[in-house]
Amino acid sequence: MKKVHVDGKDRGDILIYALSTCGWCRKTKNYLISEGVGFDYIDVDMLEGEDLRETMADVEKFNRSGSFPTIVFNGSIGIIGFNEAKIKELI
Repeated sequence: MKKVHVDGKDRGDILIYALSTCGWCRKTKNYLISEGVGFDYIDVDMLEGEDLRETMADVEKFNRSGSFPTIVFNGSIGIIGFNEAKIKELI
């Protein structure tokens, strides 16, 4: 799985499941960068084969519709879509 790390302040384990072409995904990443928060992301549309299947199964644990972005905080709390207020509350 191709996880990319963005350096910043440690506000817990933040993982964004995104699409490389998704404007809302880009907005989510840029918001965290502007807040100086470190996070990891996976551009799911850049995956293939078993990596894609496994990653989509992970996404669906937090977001049954499989939409993007799906943001996971500390392995349990999932935010679906760009929701600045919820993200701000958790960081």
